[in-house]
Amino acid sequence: MIRITLPDGAVKEYENGTTSLQVAKSISEGLARKVLAAKVNGQVWDATRPIYHDATLKLLTWDDNDGKSTFWHSSAHLLAEAVEALYPGVKFWVGPPVEKGFYYDMDLGGRVLNDEDLKKIEAKMNELAKQQNKYERKEISKADAVKYFTEKNDEYKLDLLQGLNDGEITFYTQGQFTDLCRGPHIPDTGFIKAIKLTNVAGAYWKGDEKNRMLTRVYGVSFPNQKELDEYLAMLEEAKKRDHRKLGKELGIFTFDDEVGPGLPLWLPNGAVVIEELEKLAKQTEEKAGYKRVITPHIAKDSLYLTSGHLPYYEDSMFPAMELEGTKYYLKAMNCPHHHKIFAAEPRSYKELPLRLAEYGTCYRYEQSGELFGLMRVRCLHMNDAHIYCTKEQFYDEFRAVNEMYLKYFKIFGIDKYVMRFSVHNPAKLGQKYVNQPELWKETEELVRDVLVKTKTPFVEVQDEAAFYGPKIDVQIWSAIGREFTLATNQVDFAQSRSFKLEFTNKDNHPEIPLIIHRAPLGTHERFIGFLLEHYAGRFPLWLAPLQVKVLPISDKFLGYAQSVLEKLKKADIRAELDDRSEKIGKKIRDTEVAKVPYMLVIGEKEMADNKVSVRRQGKGDEGSIDADALVARLKEEISERS
Repeated sequence: MIRITLPDGAVKEYENGTTSLQVAKSISEGLARKVLAAKVNGQVWDATRPIYHDATLKLLTWDDNDGKSTFWHSSAHLLAEAVEALYPGVKFWVGPPVEKGFYYDMDLGGRVLNDEDLKKIEAKMNELAKQQNKYERKEISKADAVKYFTEKNDEYKLDLLQGLNDGEITFYTQGQFTDLCRGPHIPDTGFIKAIKLTNVAGAYWKGDEKNRMLTRVYGVSFPNQKELDEYLAMLEEAKKRDHRKLGKELGIFTFDDEVGPGLPLWLPNGAVVIEELEKLAKQTEEKAGYKRVITPHIAKDSLYLTSGHLPYYEDSMFPAMELEGTKYYLKAMNCPHHHKIFAAEPRSYKELPLRLAEYGTCYRYEQSGELFGLMRVRCLHMNDAHIYCTKEQFYDEFRAVNEMYLKYFKIFGIDKYVMRFSVHNPAKLGQKYVNQPELWKETEELVRDVLVKTKTPFVEVQDEAAFYGPKIDVQIWSAIGREFTLATNQVDFAQSRSFKLEFTNKDNHPEIPLIIHRAPLGTHERFIGFLLEHYAGRFPLWLAPLQVKVLPISDKFLGYAQSVLEKLKKADIRAELDDRSEKIGKKIRDTEVAKVPYMLVIGEKEMADNKVSVRRQGKGDEGSIDADALVARLKEEISERS
């Protein structure tokens, strides 16, 4: 007999070799019909895999992220089975689940898939799903696995096998399709009730542009048609809100081939948004006791060797430039420069915490295939700061940074968020992470303590920390439910030692400071991309590039309209006059399309009463108001960033 401990603490005994699905059936047949996979001793397993030892068990359904991930991974295998049935000879690379759905990379021998092909594949997937074929797991020796894929002349799977050893190789089979896969998978294909293949793209084998181009087919699947319909409706809304589309329509940013991929050019309207965000950050940070600094865009390689970035991060940096026998790198991060500022003069405990802030420009060599509008770029402007503090000050400083996040969330109308607490993997010390096990343990506990005591929502994930310490990545959701990684809040115990940073403590002895790396607004690029989609291009008044458009009904009201414009500009409100000889209906429509928050319509009555007729973006006519009273109201709305 084996003892199974359930999430509520209950312990039940079962026959040796019982599966998670059988445990679910012992609880409820209704529950068993929903189980997609299980977490056994913290690892996600097939629900049909036998358990031969005492274990903790959590049954996973569609409501669990691991359940969804398993469902989509199984759907990727169903996609591969359908493609193989329709296009014999196809070879497959990898087919993982992604944030929303799945994809599979495949070599179709030069065949290019079109929309009609996707419809055929989709239909075949639905046909196969209805067969309710089981996903069957089989452990296999490396020799047998190599033999199997050698006979299939499949260089892709043979390449994957090179990094695997006996005891860690499994095949999964459903219907007529067998794949090299570690799993897990759902019990059978019948769980997959609704499928949509969403896109076809090119993808270099192993992500290396020197390798051949494979075909990547993306899809999404659901356990019922209703959820698929809702998802497709959300996708349509997301297309309307695509920051690349809106950025072009609203004159926010552009790219140019001669400038280079991933290097955005900010247009006048985009520059206004940037300036307003910087103004917000600078005001917030000044109140919180930050001091502003400015650092160069390049530095010697020795700086990044000292910081440890070159050994761990060089692949993400632009290649070195050699000048006078010395290598220089474009700045990929601001922290080493800030550490040098800290070290520029002797420091006392009386100066701590010292908070150094900069909207620093950084350059990162993202792969061409990974560039995506403003979300993945090669030039980025980061809302960066580094806090140097004592261990005793850490709790209050880290808490204050998190509170700054919450303040920003309120301003921007971000209702859903979670802190993703990333810790190290002890097995990778000295490789991916600085080899200081005691310091890892201590700093991770410091961060965990803040999150727990302040009741901050967080999830803890292993093996995603920075190389020099634990970190928090802030996950936020837009108005239509799309998830973004906004910013980061990191703890650093390593670089203060690398740079020999110290301060004189109360006992007149040298002491090493803790460092907090924080960037609550992330980068201009990613955050403005998020805001464009979050607001659907309708920026709040304080952030809008053009805040007010004055619309005279005819030329005879131009004089009064001009006087209203001057009042607005005198109050530092960004306003323009539409003096075109067009009908007022067209002026209103054009201003609506441009997503200007306020329109002031001026005609005979308004001029006679020294008033303006107000129209609000998305809300329509709000009636007439005294011109001076409106200016005062707008100033207050802008000042409060409401």
